[in-house]
Parts: sequence; C-alpha cells; structure tokens
Amino acid sequence: MSKPLFATLLGSVALFASLSPAEAQQAAPIQLPTLSVGGSLEAEESGLHLNLPASTGSRLDLTPKETAAAVETISAATLRERGYASVNDVAQRATGFTSNAAAGNGGSSLVARGFSGHGSVMQLYDGTRLYVASGTVSFPFDTWSVDRVEILRGPASVLYGEGAIGGVVNVVSKKPNPLETEHEMLLELGSDLTRRAAASSAGPLGGRLSYYLGANARKSAGYVDMGENGSEAFTGALRLDASDTLNFTLSHDTGHQNPQKYWGTPLRDKRLDKSLREKNYNVSDSDIDYLDNWTQFKMDWQLAANLHLRNNAYTFTSNRHWRDVESYLLNPATNQVTRTDYIEIYHDQEQIGNRTDLTIDSQIAGMKNQSVVGFDVNRVDFTHINNTPYGGTSTVDANNPDAGQFINQAGTLPRHTSTVQQYSLFVEDRLVLNDSWSLAGGLRFDRIDFSRDDLVANSSVSKTFNAFSWRAGAVYNLNRDTAFYGQYATAVSPVGSSLLGQSAANTQLELSTAEQFEIGVKQDVFGGRGEWTLAAYHITKNKLQTRNPTTPTVVEQIGQQSSRGVEVSAAYDLSESLRLEANAALLEAQYDDYTQAGGVSYAGKRPTNTPEQVANLWATWRFAPEWKALGAVRYVGDTYSNDANTAGQGGYFLADLGLSWSPVEKATVSLRVMNLFDKVYGQSLSADKWVLGAPRTAYLTTSIKF
Repeated sequence: MSKPLFATLLGSVALFASLSPAEAQQAAPIQLPTLSVGGSLEAEESGLHLNLPASTGSRLDLTPKETAAAVETISAATLRERGYASVNDVAQRATGFTSNAAAGNGGSSLVARGFSGHGSVMQLYDGTRLYVASGTVSFPFDTWSVDRVEILRGPASVLYGEGAIGGVVNVVSKKPNPLETEHEMLLELGSDLTRRAAASSAGPLGGRLSYYLGANARKSAGYVDMGENGSEAFTGALRLDASDTLNFTLSHDTGHQNPQKYWGTPLRDKRLDKSLREKNYNVSDSDIDYLDNWTQFKMDWQLAANLHLRNNAYTFTSNRHWRDVESYLLNPATNQVTRTDYIEIYHDQEQIGNRTDLTIDSQIAGMKNQSVVGFDVNRVDFTHINNTPYGGTSTVDANNPDAGQFINQAGTLPRHTSTVQQYSLFVEDRLVLNDSWSLAGGLRFDRIDFSRDDLVANSSVSKTFNAFSWRAGAVYNLNRDTAFYGQYATAVSPVGSSLLGQSAANTQLELSTAEQFEIGVKQDVFGGRGEWTLAAYHITKNKLQTRNPTTPTVVEQIGQQSSRGVEVSAAYDLSESLRLEANAALLEAQYDDYTQAGGVSYAGKRPTNTPEQVANLWATWRFAPEWKALGAVRYVGDTYSNDANTAGQGGYFLADLGLSWSPVEKATVSLRVMNLFDKVYGQSLSADKWVLGAPRTAYLTTSIKF
C-alpha cells in the first residue's frame, strides 16, 4: 500500500469522524431506509461492542473506545447466529484474520497483520496463555461453552509475554450465574453425516453458591475419504460468593478431539486438480488424538473502593498423538502419488502457573488514575516422543489410492524433554488528563529459563532469556461518540513457532524483537444506530534466522520482516429489522532481509499463506416477527505457497446463507448453508499440496432455552 493512499484514507477518516452524528447523517450520500417489518435486533447480541469492557486489550477492564489499540468482541449470540461451531471459525472472521489450519498445528493456526502461526498469533483461555508445543494448540476448540471471543490486533507481549506479534485471540468461557437458573439444549444434523448435541445449565444452588455445567459432542464422516472425526467437551464451574466483595470460582474443562486425518491434496503440475478434491492419501490405521484438561481456581476480591485484587491459579495438561503419512508428491506422467514421512508423534505437556494482579484507582493532581501491578509465574514440562528420522515410502494411484498400513522403521521412542519456567512482572497505567485526553502505558519484564534434554544423545542444553517489552498510547475523545488513538508497542517472540519446540541447534538464539506504530479512530454514529473503527499500523520484526548473504553456509540472526496496513470494521442498523456488519483489511507484508540455502535472497517477497486483502460482510434481516435471514460473504486475496512467490492461489469469495424460525421466544430452528457456491479453495498452502477448506455443507439446528 502506497504512502499517499495511507494519507488519503486517514484524511478522509479524520474529516468524517470530526462530524457530529447529526452532521454525519447530512453528509451521508444515500438515504437510509426506516422501514420496520416487525421485531428488532438486540444490541447486545451484535455489533462492535465499543462501549462494553473488553479484558483482552487491557488489564484495567477498559472498553475498546477507551483502549489505545484495536480490540473487537464477538459475542456468543453472534457466533451462534452465524453458525460457527469452532473457535477457529470465529477467529478467522475477525478483522484481517485468516486461517492457516492444518492437522499438524492442531487445526488452530491463524494469520494476522502479516504474521502467522502460534508463535505470532497467541491464543488465550480466560486471559491465560497456553504455551504451544511444537507450534500446536488444540484447546479450546468448540464454542458451546464460550461467552465471547475477544480479539486484540497487533503486538501484545506487554500483556501476555513472548509471542503475539500479530495479535491475540482470547476465548472467555461462560461463568456460573448467581442470579437466575437457565438451561439450554442444541441438536444439529448436517452434511457428511454430521451430528452435534449440546446442553448446558447455570444458576444459583442456594446460599452463596452458583454453578455452570456445559457438555457437547460432535461426530462427522468428514468431507474427504476416511475423514471420520469427532469431539467431546465438558465444562464445569462452581462459584462461592463468600461476601459481597469476595468470590471464588473453581472450574474444570475437558476436551477430546479426533480430527479429520487429512494432510492435504497433492498438486498436479503445481496446480490443483479438482477431481482429487475428496481423495485422502493417509494410511488406513492413521490416528490423530488430542486430550486436554484445564483446571482453574480464581479469587476476585474488592479490598476497598479503590483496590481490586485478582488471582488465578491453574493447571493445564495436553496429550496429543499423530500417526500419519504426511508428505505427498504427484507424478503427472504416471498419475502416481509418492507418499513419504511416515510420522508418529506423542506430545505430553503439563503447564502449571499463577497470576496475581492488583488494580488501584487513585488521583494524581486531581486527575483520575488507574493502575494495575502484578506477577505471573508458570512452568511447562514437555515430552516429545517420535519415530524420527521419519522413514517409509509408498506409491499409490492418484484416483484410487490403496491406503495401506503405517510403516514404522525407526520405532517410536521418547526423544527429548523441554522445560520452560517463566517469571514475569507487569504494570499498566491509565491517566485521564481531562474529558478529552487520556494516556496509557504498560511495562513487562519476563525471565524465561529454558532447558532441553536429548534422551537419545544423553545431552542437555539450557538458556535464560530476559525480555523487556512496553507500550505507550493516548486516546483523544473529540466528543462523546468519537475517539482517536495512537500507540507505540514493542514485543518479543521465539525464533520458530515456540520455545518448547526449539531444536538443540536453535537453543542459543536470542528472542526476536518487534515494534509497532498504530493510529486509529473509533466512533458511534447516527445516534447510536451504527459504529465503526479504523486502524493503520506498521510492524517491524527483527532478529529473524537467516543465512549470511556472502557465506550462505553461515546462519545468522540478522533477518527482518515487516508489515503495514489499514483495517476497518463497521456495524449499522439500517432499520429495526435490517442490520449490516462488515470488516476489511489491506496489507503489505514482506521479508526485508531473508536469505536461505544457496544464498537465495527473498527480500521483498511476501510470507507464505498471507493474503493482502481480506473482507467480510454480514446482513441480518428480521423479515417477520418469528423469522430471520442471514447472508454472509467473505473475500480472501491471493496467497503464495513458497517463499519465492512463484506459486500459490488466487483470491476467492465464499458465501453463507441462513434462515431461522423462532416459534416461541426461547426456541429456534435454523437452516444454514456454508460455502453456498461450493468453492474449492486451499486454507493452508505448501509447495506440493494444499489443505482444502470444507465444501458446501448444510446444517439443520434446533436450540431451546428454558
């Protein structure tokens, strides 16, 4: 994106944002309809939620409009209305986000602001980071017990530690309800023999106790051959209100998944052969299995009118297993697919930690000041079991593959263990200078002790990382409805996808560093009927692992990657029954200094699986008191499958359509068709194969609350 385009966009935005709601309506080039067909959309269900607290962008529980960063919230009602059953479905519809999901990354990898993978787009559960093991996060995955999903775009190391250069996805779970009892059930049938059932219950138990229970299960035949998959999840929470100012919550989550055992469709002459769309080249006894358990004990104590203490002690375990043949190469002359990399891997991971923070409300020279100080300690133990060097080769017919059995040449044995111990101190402050201006900043120091034991060579390596990150920003309220902001932030991240997955050779490398400049505006318009945001940013990441340009055999940590872009989101009630929501992102992402084997420089090239244009549009129409229609269109720009940018996929559109009927207030029957025009597209690209997205699928869902 050119600098003049940036200036033009921001100048137009500033001019429009400076108008009052009445003046903005006069300036609007079209006459908006006021027709009412019956019914109304509930404001708390849809929209950008600019005036509701969002904990992900700040520990001070600020609203997005008060936060000097790009923050958005997707409520449970919204994701349910749109038919999103997985967290990845929700996250990839956030502004500028796309999916890079594949079987090897837990089906949860995301791309944001030009950076991809779990080492760049962090995932949280109830505000607590989940350390990735070899780039894999498998929990949380289902949306049934989700209260909302909060998205923070841009670097977030000052809040959550190393990682998160591109952004953060925070899944906030449903909590016990001490005020009223409510039960909910859902049944769903869909294409590919999909069956889903879910139930939940929440309410007071008497005295000062309240609870939440949620459970769901899903089974499907999958959209490729041998694609059977399923999952089960359970959430339970118990809250004790010891007093009006002190409460404790004990919760436990269990998630089990057997994802579709599909590693992609091989390319024919570097092009996708659509006739192979449903073919699966895995072995018949393949297996992918994830089992996650998460226990939390939280304390929330209002010590005084100006002092608020919170503590979260937790433990998380994740056990994962893969047994697959993962690499495929199609020979067009023989129509044979050569399969290599017969890989079996076990991950055994345990994370235990505690986070404490104290929020202080005070006055500085008569000005309102909010501060939070705290510490975060955690330890992660990880065991990697595999059958390296991943031998085995077989050849099958591309159109009629004989699956065969898994070949294990080296034997599956424990290979290495890794331990990460992290100690963090953080502080955040917001000073309200007057009705128009506020300043905010944060500091964080992390000490990370890392060790890796090679169980085969009987050797050990270790390193201590000391990381400091900070951010500073300001918010200017032009009026009650309009807020401009600016921010500078720094961040750190591991070289590669995670510290836990570091090879012995990479252990001594430093953390990569990054900085971001961001400005933007957030505004309510048309008397509260609409809201919109715009953000412009520039991110630079340093200390990438690259080869010396004059001596390619020497690997150095001198590389650089950058991105800049503009993101816009909007929601507007055209009438009491018709609502539009949209978001779009324009991006320029490139390697500034990146040389690989043979001395080949990729400077100026775009990272793989990174589109430069992404947009989403939703229209919701309540055309009768009991009926509602929903349409959605998504555009993803062209992406490359190699660093040389010589192969990839062109841009594509996806469309969804839905219809729901509510015969009584708390019962709904919905019919949804996803990928309406049956577009064939790759959601994760590599040089020899694409992992294809789901074809056209239909779902009939019944839900009831009582």
